[in-house]
Amino acid sequence: MELDIKKIHANPPYGMISILFIGAFAALLNNTLLNIALPTIMVEFDVSPAKVQWVTTSYMLVNGILIPASAFLTQRFSNRKIFLTAMSLFTLGTFIAMISPNFSILVLGRMLQASGSGMMMPLLMNIILIVFPIEKRGTAMGFFGLVMFVAPAIGPTLSGWIVEHYSWRILFALILPFGMIALIYASFRLKNLTPIKDMTLDVLSLVLSSIAFGGLLYGFSSVGDLGWNHYLVYVPITVGTITLFLFVRRQFTLREPMLDFRIYRFPMFALSSVISVVVSASMFSGMILTPLYVQEVRGISPFHSGILMLPGAIIMGLMSPITGRLFDKFGARILALIGLTVMVTTTFLLSSLTMEDSYFYLMTIYTVRMFGMSLVMMPVMTNGLNEIPMEANPHGTAINNTLQQVSGAIGTAFLLTIMTTKSKSASLELADKIASGKVMPDASLEHLAMLEGINHAFFISTILASVALVLALFIKKPIPYENNIKGSM
Repeated sequence: MELDIKKIHANPPYGMISILFIGAFAALLNNTLLNIALPTIMVEFDVSPAKVQWVTTSYMLVNGILIPASAFLTQRFSNRKIFLTAMSLFTLGTFIAMISPNFSILVLGRMLQASGSGMMMPLLMNIILIVFPIEKRGTAMGFFGLVMFVAPAIGPTLSGWIVEHYSWRILFALILPFGMIALIYASFRLKNLTPIKDMTLDVLSLVLSSIAFGGLLYGFSSVGDLGWNHYLVYVPITVGTITLFLFVRRQFTLREPMLDFRIYRFPMFALSSVISVVVSASMFSGMILTPLYVQEVRGISPFHSGILMLPGAIIMGLMSPITGRLFDKFGARILALIGLTVMVTTTFLLSSLTMEDSYFYLMTIYTVRMFGMSLVMMPVMTNGLNEIPMEANPHGTAINNTLQQVSGAIGTAFLLTIMTTKSKSASLELADKIASGKVMPDASLEHLAMLEGINHAFFISTILASVALVLALFIKKPIPYENNIKGSM
């Protein structure tokens, strides 16, 4: 195996990796493409706002179930078999969703899409960790970041323009060729690189994982619409939390765990996980709070809201490969410190928004914030993965991808709750001031109260980013596990 790895490192299969990138791009673009189309779908199929959310909720839940299981799947089956199966399911789901005659078939198509896309990111990350030596992983992961962050970011802008001018079905028609090209090309050119282990799946672990992560994702994602007091929020979160504890506990009793949490004994991996969780919470909340301010408070159209966020997506795309090269040269610590300083500063500026801030000012602050973010996520994550043993890579990538999803949902729910609570109290205070003549409002009471809430939520997000900045001071360049073993011998 050692000889094979050396040969692969000397001549990486770039053509094969490009196939995986195309598949991952299609899957991630699809993830955010439908959000703006939900009102149109609701009208066409005559379903309620709560029911139409299942277009995105069903996708997220299937992802949440499959990603933790990816560590087992990537070890048990060849990367060729996994990719062809995943891409076939994704492409079939895309086609079914495109021609769906009713809402139930649309949701079925989305679930099939998710069953394929849930494997894309862990598989691609595992291939990158095998194909590239540690000194070149930063550059490779930089291109991975290009896919990971740009595809979801351009989704709303592209979706807004298409829905405004064409049918929402065009969104699926747009993705279908990507899936078909990747599938056809992979059938002829994709080879197996990952080692296969003869292992059995612990069914109880799969059940516990599905309930735990599915419950947490569903519960926290429902907070924005239903509030914390609704049983569809607190029941899934409570059950998910208890089941997660049981799931983690069971993993420590198994000889071949589904997710090996023992890798947290590696300090840089543990630190990278904590920083990634905090940054993900802050990042996803910014992607929610900014459109709320732009559309709800300022009355700017969804399409122009998407345009406002587009330069940030482009900057992240341009910076990802550059950040990867800088990581290979300088390491994660300096990049994370610079990026998080930019994030803290720009998030603090967003905590003092007014009714007069110009469109260009908002675009600039949001874009600079995304620039800061592009210096943090991939370097920190790669730095942690560089410390763990090669055979633990599937577990590391599965844990990172799962944590990113869950922390994004929790962070968004947490900050939306803070925004709502502050908006309610601000509404009462403003009403009293207006009644007593102390304040002459320049906008409606509802908009002013929401503005207060958004500013307060951004301030809390600033504190989160500051915590990550302090943690980044402790980042060190890890000694790879294999080198550590050789050094001790």
